[in-house]
Amino acid sequence: MIELKTITSIAIRAIKANKMRSSLTSLGIIIGVAAVIVMLAIGNGAQVSIQKDMKSMGSNLMMIRSGSSTSSGARGGRGSLPTMKAGDGDAIQEKISKIKLAAPVLEQTNQIVYGNANWATSTTGTDNRYFQIKEWELDYGRNFSESDVKNAAKVTILGKTVVTELFGDVDPIGKTIRIKGMPFTVIGVLDKRGENGMGHDQDDVVFIPITTAQKKIIGITFPDQVNMVMLQAVDSEATYSSQEEITQLLRQRHNLGENKDNDFIIMNMTQMQEMMESSTQIMTILLGSIASISLLVGGIGIMNIMLVSVTERTREIGIRMAIGAKAWDIRWQFLMESIVLSLIGGLAGIITGLLGVQIMKTITTFTLIIDWAYVIIPFVFSGIVGVLFGFYPAYKASLLNPINALRYE
Repeated sequence: MIELKTITSIAIRAIKANKMRSSLTSLGIIIGVAAVIVMLAIGNGAQVSIQKDMKSMGSNLMMIRSGSSTSSGARGGRGSLPTMKAGDGDAIQEKISKIKLAAPVLEQTNQIVYGNANWATSTTGTDNRYFQIKEWELDYGRNFSESDVKNAAKVTILGKTVVTELFGDVDPIGKTIRIKGMPFTVIGVLDKRGENGMGHDQDDVVFIPITTAQKKIIGITFPDQVNMVMLQAVDSEATYSSQEEITQLLRQRHNLGENKDNDFIIMNMTQMQEMMESSTQIMTILLGSIASISLLVGGIGIMNIMLVSVTERTREIGIRMAIGAKAWDIRWQFLMESIVLSLIGGLAGIITGLLGVQIMKTITTFTLIIDWAYVIIPFVFSGIVGVLFGFYPAYKASLLNPINALRYE
C-alpha cells in the first residue's frame, strides 16, 4: 500500500492542477463552516446577554406583586388592588429560612429638578436590602442608614443617567434636587449598569427611603403599602421549594379564607431565567443545524466533482493499476483528494467565519461571542464530510477494469 505521505502529495498535485475547479468545489464547505461559526456566535451571544441581564436583576430572585381583586362580584385584573405591605417582606425574611433577603419596592415616575435642569424618571422607594439583592454597588457616596429609613429622611441615591442629565460633570454629592417640589439631598451615586436586553436604561432611576416614598412622595391607599416585595433565596433550588411556604404565610397575613383566591402573585425569576436560557440553547442548536446544511450541500458538490474527476482520469487510473497499484491504493488516492479539499475549505471557512463575526460586531448591535469549541467542531465535520462524500467516487474508481481504463479516451 502506498504511504500516506505519498498519497497526500499526489492528492495535492491533482488539486493544484485544477485550481479554479478545486476552489469552486471547496466553496460549499467554506460557506458552510463560516455560516456555522457565525450562527453559533450569535446564539452564544444571545445566551450571554440573557445571563448578564438576569444577573443584573439579582441572583436567586423572586418577586411578589399584588394579585387580582373582587368587588361586588366584579373581578379586576392583576394588581387592581394593592395588597402587599413592606411588613410582608419582613415577615417572609424572618420566618422562612430559605429566604435570605426581602426588600420592599414602591415605584412612581416623577419629574426631578435641579436648578434649571429637569428630568422625568422612575422614583423607587426601598431600603439597602434592594441593592444587596441586585448586587448593585455604589460608585461613590453612602447608602441609606437605618436612621434615614426610620425617620423618612429626604435623601436620595441616583443612577448614572440621572446624574449626567441633571448635573453633567458636577459632583452631585451634597447637592439638593426636588421631587414633587420637595428638597432631597443626594448622598450616593450607583455604579453604571447600562441597558438590559429589552433596551431599558437601568441607570435612569432615583432611589429614596421606602418610608419617605410612602409618607411624602407616593400616595398610598393603606399603611405600609408597596408595589412589590423583592426576595433573594439562599440558592436557586430554594426559589422553587420555598414558594408554598411563602404562599401559606401571605394567605395567613392577608386573612384569606379557604375559598378565597390568592391576592398576590409570586414570580420566580430563576424559573424565567432557565426558560429563557433553554430557549436560546434551542435557538443556537437550530441556527447551527440550519447552517450545517450548507456543509452537506458542499459535500454533495465535492462528490459530484470527484465523480467527474474519476471519469476524466480513467486512463490515469488504468496506468496506475497496470504498474501494480492495488484497488485500495486507488481508493486512498481519490479519498485523500476529497479530504484535502474539505479540510482546505474548512480552514478557509474558519477564516471567513471569524472575519464575518468581526464585521457583524462592527456594523450591528448584536452580541456575538466565539466559542473555540464551535470553531473546531465544524472544521472536524468538514473532514468527515470529505470522507463520507469522497468514498463513493473513490470506490467507483477502484472498481475500474485496468484494460478498459487504458483503452478509455
